[in-house]
Amino acid sequence: MTASALFVDLYEIAMLRAYFELGMAERRASFGLFVRRLPQERNFLLACGLADLLEELRALRFDDDDLRYLASLGSFPAEFLDWLARLRFTGDIRALPEGTPVFANEPILEVSAPIGEAQIVETLILNQIGLQTMLASKAARMVFAARGRAIVDFGARRAQGFDAAVKGARAFHIAGVAATSDLAAGRAHKIPVAGTMAHSFVEACPSEAAAFEAYARIFPRTTLLVDTYDTLESVRKVVALAREMGADFDVHAIRLDSGDLLALSRQARRILDEAGLTHIEIVASGGLDEARIDRLAAAHAPIDLFGVGTEMAASTDAPALDIAYKLVEYAGEGRMKLSPGKRSLPGRKQIFRQFHDGVAVRDVIAREDERYSGVPLLEPVMRDGEIVKAPSSLGEIRDHARAAMAALPADVRGLAPCASPYPVTISLRLVEYEREVEASLARQTRPRARQPHLTRCS
Repeated sequence: MTASALFVDLYEIAMLRAYFELGMAERRASFGLFVRRLPQERNFLLACGLADLLEELRALRFDDDDLRYLASLGSFPAEFLDWLARLRFTGDIRALPEGTPVFANEPILEVSAPIGEAQIVETLILNQIGLQTMLASKAARMVFAARGRAIVDFGARRAQGFDAAVKGARAFHIAGVAATSDLAAGRAHKIPVAGTMAHSFVEACPSEAAAFEAYARIFPRTTLLVDTYDTLESVRKVVALAREMGADFDVHAIRLDSGDLLALSRQARRILDEAGLTHIEIVASGGLDEARIDRLAAAHAPIDLFGVGTEMAASTDAPALDIAYKLVEYAGEGRMKLSPGKRSLPGRKQIFRQFHDGVAVRDVIAREDERYSGVPLLEPVMRDGEIVKAPSSLGEIRDHARAAMAALPADVRGLAPCASPYPVTISLRLVEYEREVEASLARQTRPRARQPHLTRCS
């Protein structure tokens, strides 16, 4: 699933040509990736997508077709295209480990590279990290709401494209989702796969009872979908099938996909239990979001597993992040924006997460060379364009995410917005450095005094 080197915005290539022609392309620069503000519905985000990004960066190169297309645009001379053909990403990256909770203005990663290389990967970085971070953060809410019950990803058909579906399933799994219904994602990321049946199979068979019997005989340990016509009557048909098949009956679960899931799950559970089918689980699906799941879990609905599609795959309540990739240092000097409402902290940085009795209590954003109490979060992941350590397995990332989220304060893990957001402070040295850079930029941008216009007397 390697992206084309042309997965860039036109202005990035245009600036790259300008850097090249001005002799700036090889001068070292640092860019930081961060979210300016959390969505209103999020108390934290879960950093995700790094492993895929690093592989893309390592493979980055412009092939002949890419260069021919650029030449056809008429804006890029042959000398520049020849240089572009040799371009490889040779930079360094420090990043949060995947599965780490992150807050507003904290660098998710920092890139240090020749400015041309660092600029050309802007769209790729924003896309790869932004997508999976957004989706993992949504999935984490689903997992919290379920209170120990399993969540399965049913969202591939509603995701915004193939790449979003497959990489979304990876992000969901890191956040704690148990399995995916999508086989491409299961194979690509070695994620457990799960599925049931569709209403169309029931509708295509001579009767609902015939559909249940055929499916149960073909697929041992299957899940039968019971809401095509009359949900509770369908549950009774499952009971009848159990009597008919005897020892051959091996249905694992029934699935409720519509209606009042609380009432139906309770009634279905009673019917199954009275028939001695206590081992059959109940799966619920059908437009579920974290609020509905939370209400069902709080009411002790006898539901063992939730299948979640659109709400998780499209992150419908927060479908985009205010994520930015900004220059923070060039040729050894701090850089920042002065635009109102778009603060960017200058220089390379480190985040220190501080704990009390195992619970995270505060983050400090500091300059890269500072030392603070707490755990430093940004770590080297790429040097000179090469990945510096073997990537963690998906299971290891998932375990890290589980532990890191469990260490957050309870209200931060809750679905409701925190009354007091998690504390993130800026070190005194970084504040002072920000003021220095701001003052320097202000001096550079201050209008010069106009010279008096002298007229010559005739």
